Amino acid sequence: MVSKVRSMGLLGVSGYEVSVECFLSGGLPAFDVVGLPDAAVREARERVRAAAKTGGFQFPMRRITVNLAPADTRKEGALYDLPILLGLLNAHGDIPAPPTDSVFLGELSLEGVLRPVYGALPMTLGAARLGVKRIYLPKGNAKEASLADGIEIYPASHYREILDHLSGKAKLQPATPWQPPTAGAGMAPDFSEVRGQESVKRALEIAAAGGHNILMSGPPGAGKSMLARRIPGILPAMTREEMLQCIEIHSVACLLGDNRLPFFTRPFRAPHHTISPVGLSGGGAMPRPGEISLAHNGVLFLDELPEYDRTALEALRQPMEDGAVTIARVAGTLTYPAMFMLVCAMNPCRCGWYGHPSRHCRCDARSLASYRSRVSGPLLDRIDIQVDIPSVDFESLSGKYPAEPSSAVQARVEAARDRQRRRFGDNTLCNARLSPAQMDACCELDARAKRLLKEAFERLELTARAYGRVLRVARSIADLEGAEHIEAAHIAEAVQYRSLDRKIP
Repeated sequence: MVSKVRSMGLLGVSGYEVSVECFLSGGLPAFDVVGLPDAAVREARERVRAAAKTGGFQFPMRRITVNLAPADTRKEGALYDLPILLGLLNAHGDIPAPPTDSVFLGELSLEGVLRPVYGALPMTLGAARLGVKRIYLPKGNAKEASLADGIEIYPASHYREILDHLSGKAKLQPATPWQPPTAGAGMAPDFSEVRGQESVKRALEIAAAGGHNILMSGPPGAGKSMLARRIPGILPAMTREEMLQCIEIHSVACLLGDNRLPFFTRPFRAPHHTISPVGLSGGGAMPRPGEISLAHNGVLFLDELPEYDRTALEALRQPMEDGAVTIARVAGTLTYPAMFMLVCAMNPCRCGWYGHPSRHCRCDARSLASYRSRVSGPLLDRIDIQVDIPSVDFESLSGKYPAEPSSAVQARVEAARDRQRRRFGDNTLCNARLSPAQMDACCELDARAKRLLKEAFERLELTARAYGRVLRVARSIADLEGAEHIEAAHIAEAVQYRSLDRKIP
């Protein structure tokens, strides 16, 4: 007899259906799992055997073959324990056939307790797209899975609870759709805690308004990291769709738990400069999202930018343009979303004091050029805003004047983003993602602004990409002011944010 139980699998951050087929035949007792299982799936044999016996069932002493279809797609994780057990019990005649309009997934302990699995939300969303009516999974995944619409979620602590529910002995209660609370005060560091640096705050506000990448260059202790960690607090609040995307990625990366759910603010990822290219972009033997995907819809902060591995930094170039990263392996190709705002910080030189009015810099011109050359020109070209940060003076640090809170800055950023959405609809969420055709439509310049941009283009020797970046930043400045057209003042301020395009004396 062949028994079939519906389950799900993961390809990247998308769920697909897996049919668990169980067959009992004569011959010497054996338990084979086929269909490209990894080690965790193959070890399900012992977990299923122990869970069946501790649950009061007699394990069939026959030749058992379990096929996970489609057989040409690699299966990973322990989520197939539950459907394999249900299939074997049905094939042995212990329980009726599981309903065909439901899917089952969950890891089993030796006592039959259901343990949470990773990727529950993307698999639940995939099941809903397939028209599945119900999904049975561990109670630890209930909150995450209940975010999906159009499907009933039945969480259980033990597989016997599912059997009792299917037989009608004791009904399980479906999980109520979980409603994430709105973000409140204190969930992110506030801009009011930053003393001084008003010009840098202005640059960060422009970057947040248009979703622009930004690089802050300044001496040690100037507040670069402190400012960067407050950027999520001024970015627009996440929509439900954006929140689901973030939870999907973190679920696949095995980083979700009740303490990390939900995302009250946008993700902020700050990997150490020793991170490998695979850790940054994603991949591995069993591909997982990297830091650039974990920062999707949020901020990726790279502190001490020149200290990062050159190969890792160059891996950022394509995702910064496309908003996604493609990982190609022999077994297949996966694409992870990577629509992030890149925020970088670096010292002006190796000792950190180049250009400081009172500290003496120990670097010569050759050392300075060598230090800055650790960040390639093509990568700098993709950073829209490059701003120098001065040291904070004593008066700013000791003053008691009230600083502007993040909520006030966020309100202006929200208003600028609303203008961008009204201008282009939902196809373009921010100015940093404008296509050339959209730039032609909304970035027209008058004679004075065009003359100023031409002078800057020639004097700074800007590339064609940097020219487009200046226009996009100028469009964001105009949106913050509520201006319909880009004026010369907007161009002048945008050009000022290309500090590293100036030649080193």
